[in-house]
Amino acid sequence: MAQRLELQSLLETLCENVYFQPLINIRLVYPCIVYSRDNVDIKHADNKPYSHKTRYVVTIIDRDPDSEIPSKVAKLPTSAFNRFYTADNLNHDVYSVYF
Repeated sequence: MAQRLELQSLLETLCENVYFQPLINIRLVYPCIVYSRDNVDIKHADNKPYSHKTRYVVTIIDRDPDSEIPSKVAKLPTSAFNRFYTADNLNHDVYSVYF
């Protein structure tokens, strides 16, 4: 959990409003970053796990199509662009980030 809280702190330096797996009744304030766990990459040796990295799906949601937040997330060391889409007149930039 400490690892996720470090990611939370890092994302809060990029955007004021950051939400981890928000419940349906949470009212999001835009622009924001919404993130959730997606996968765990586990490396094995001698039939034992020796390292693991958790992958998170990080979605930037903003009314501004030219928002600077996606480029800030793209500069994170393990960030990879996944897709872009619009919904409800909001722009969604989705990244995968190992942390």
